[in-house]
Amino acid sequence: MPFPRLHLITDSFAVARAAVDAAGPELAVQVRVEDGVDDRDAYELAGKVVELCVGAGALCLVNDRLHVALAVGAGGGHVGALDLPVDAARRVLGPGAVLGATARDPGTARRAVAAGATYLGVGPAYATSTKDGLPPPIGPAGVAAVAAAVGVPVIAIAGVTAARVPELLESGAYGVAVIGAIGRAPDPGAATIELLKALS
Repeated sequence: MPFPRLHLITDSFAVARAAVDAAGPELAVQVRVEDGVDDRDAYELAGKVVELCVGAGALCLVNDRLHVALAVGAGGGHVGALDLPVDAARRVLGPGAVLGATARDPGTARRAVAAGATYLGVGPAYATSTKDGLPPPIGPAGVAAVAAAVGVPVIAIAGVTAARVPELLESGAYGVAVIGAIGRAPDPGAATIELLKALS
């Protein structure tokens, strides 16, 4: 299957299930739990999401906790700026796993790809309230600069809505990652379908 263009970042099994039911193999679910959540709970959630994704042909990734990703048989993981370095993450996951890394400028992006990242989460594209302490938004122009610098899929993240998808695709983004656009929607399945339509 081609690499999914829509990535859902969530710590909710119910949201993941609604999105997977709507999108199937067109979706990647990135399990991201808060720092205060213990590894046992993270393991149990990620295991359920992996089972869900495998049944639907979707991709499951685990954010930061790469040992959990390995333990549950996820398709790979994602590391942010304050997580393991990309080369170390690649050694942990092995050569065949999907490995995402966060970048907001061309230099960081090129270094991440050289160290083994198979895709990049690029942003914050827009202002967002779903995560504290983020740097200023880079906008579509910033996404375009990163996309022009690397040859791996660029997934734009933060503040993404279906209405903003066209300008992100025009900037060179391969796809988008969302939290609130699906997780906070009254109908997460319908929101997933709306995003997929925008991406197609």
